[in-house]
Amino acid sequence: MKRRIGLLTSGGDCPGLNAAIRGVARAAYEMFETEIVGIADGYRGLIQGDYRVVERHEFSGILTLGGTILGTSRQPFSQMRVVGEDNLDKVAAMKENYRKMGLDCLVTLGGNGTHKTANLLCGEGLNVIGLPKTIDNDIYGTDVTFGFHTAVDIATEVIDRLHTTAASHGRCMVIEMMGNKAGWLTLYAGLAGGADVILLPEIPYDMEAVVAKVAERAQNKKHFSIIAVAEGALCKVEAAMKKKDRLRYREDQHFVTVSQRIAADLQAALGVETRVVIPGHVQRGGAPSAYDRVLATRFGVHAAELIRDECYGASVAMLGDTVGHNPLGEVAGKTKLVPTAHQLVGVARAMGISFGD
Repeated sequence: MKRRIGLLTSGGDCPGLNAAIRGVARAAYEMFETEIVGIADGYRGLIQGDYRVVERHEFSGILTLGGTILGTSRQPFSQMRVVGEDNLDKVAAMKENYRKMGLDCLVTLGGNGTHKTANLLCGEGLNVIGLPKTIDNDIYGTDVTFGFHTAVDIATEVIDRLHTTAASHGRCMVIEMMGNKAGWLTLYAGLAGGADVILLPEIPYDMEAVVAKVAERAQNKKHFSIIAVAEGALCKVEAAMKKKDRLRYREDQHFVTVSQRIAADLQAALGVETRVVIPGHVQRGGAPSAYDRVLATRFGVHAAELIRDECYGASVAMLGDTVGHNPLGEVAGKTKLVPTAHQLVGVARAMGISFGD
């Protein structure tokens, strides 16, 4: 029986998307008769009916490419059931376009928001399979997401390069990593790059503890320090506030970024020369690492197996050393945060790395 598969990538881009797309398509071609429909720019393309049949040869040569050949966009889940000024019912439009495309299954590649919308569509009666991608590694139910290891490699290289200039000038380098809610990227890169302080959203920091760590290093004749901080890190005062109060507090403090504030506080407290480095979207760009190419391919192949077996409403996952899947309803809307008692946190503390608490 011929199966018609829709593919879309949604949310922020990351390395490995094209490898996963290739994995789904090539495995499907081998397992059963199929036609692949590429949906442009994520859920926006599904809403607007922007799609085309992708020819088999177009899946060649994309294993090493960063980004996504399908294009992507952010369509907030909170707005999916909101009818705007255009009077468009987005959910109804997606269902209608799914039918117009003649799809047997929709495969969505994305992060937490993508999974929530995928689960919504599943509840509306569509056959959906989710593939977990994000450099934040914060999707519930999977040990790892594709894109994460590449981002760790990039962030670690940033720290490595800053070590030499920090040591040469006796500076304190404050490096701000991506990660608004979850600190996995900062934790891994900070540990791999030899950071002296690692600040995560899950462990609110006390600036006095950060100052004390840098001062201790200076007393031990270590005249430079490396601070790896997640963009979503909070001081203890902010962590005790409700979100709206925190936003008001930051406005009153003329807050720019967490790294800028930490650097300014360190310079004021110790007189040390500080520099802020924000690698930003560099962490999401470029070719996927060998690990992520293999992981994304394994995820894509498993998605094709689920389609073959007509096992829908699932999110592919790495479970131990095996690729399996979870029901979408059990993982959508949940965020995998760094446990404060995680083994890597204990490893870092055992080596004298401060978490500012």
